[in-house]
This record gives sequence, C-alpha cells and structure tokens, in this order.
Amino acid sequence: MEKPDAARRPVVVQPDQGRAYAMGPMRAIFKADGDETAAHYSVSEWWLEPRTRGPGVHEHAEDHVFFVITGTLSLCVDGQWLQLERGGYVVIPGGAPHDFGNRGSTPAGFIAFTSPGGFEEHMPDIASALGAEDLRM
Repeated sequence: MEKPDAARRPVVVQPDQGRAYAMGPMRAIFKADGDETAAHYSVSEWWLEPRTRGPGVHEHAEDHVFFVITGTLSLCVDGQWLQLERGGYVVIPGGAPHDFGNRGSTPAGFIAFTSPGGFEEHMPDIASALGAEDLRM
C-alpha cells in the first residue's frame, strides 16, 4: 500500500470560504485544489442565476463529476441538452465536449470534482473572459 504524503493535512472549508471567481451571473468557488490535494483533483461550487448560459461547448483533458445541489442544471453532453435536477450526477470524461447553463427560473448550483488537479490554474483567465461577456439568455 502506498504511503500518503505526510505533508498533506485535512482541510476544513466553511461555507463562506474558498477562492471565488465572479463571472457576472455565474460564480465559482474553489474549496480544494492543487495545494490541498497534491494536484490529484479539485473541488468547486458553481452557482448560476436563472437564465444564464455557460462557457460554451468546450473540452479539456480533465474529467469532471458534477453533482447538482440546488435547482436544475442545463447540461450539454454528446451534443444533447438535458436537465439535471437536484441530486443528479453526471460524469464527463476528459476530452468529451460539454457545456452547462441554467435555462430555468430559479438559481442552480452544483459541486464539481475535477481530476486530475490543475484546472483551477486556468480560472483567472476563464473568469476574466466570461466576466466580460453577457451570459444572460
């Protein structure tokens, strides 16, 4: 059995803590990423106001697992849009084109688990680009 990295310690993140990225009607809050996970994964919360589009169809090497914690997440996978309600999961393998948004009339929120870690390093540029766009539907 592989010995865990002795330098890593448990991380407790209170509800109002994390590294936040505002993008107009969408925001992401990273709760754990490279430093806390030895670059194995990142965990973030994503919040979308009603009638908010996402980043557009994109793909990247990292895998995502999304878990909807409130509202209904509009999700495009395999070229098909679906509505994922509170409690629903989706696994998006690296390289799979995907998009997300909130086509509904109430806020939507989801937890994203991304593996391997490193995706969060792109968030300042992503937030800057999306924050300059009108993400309202």
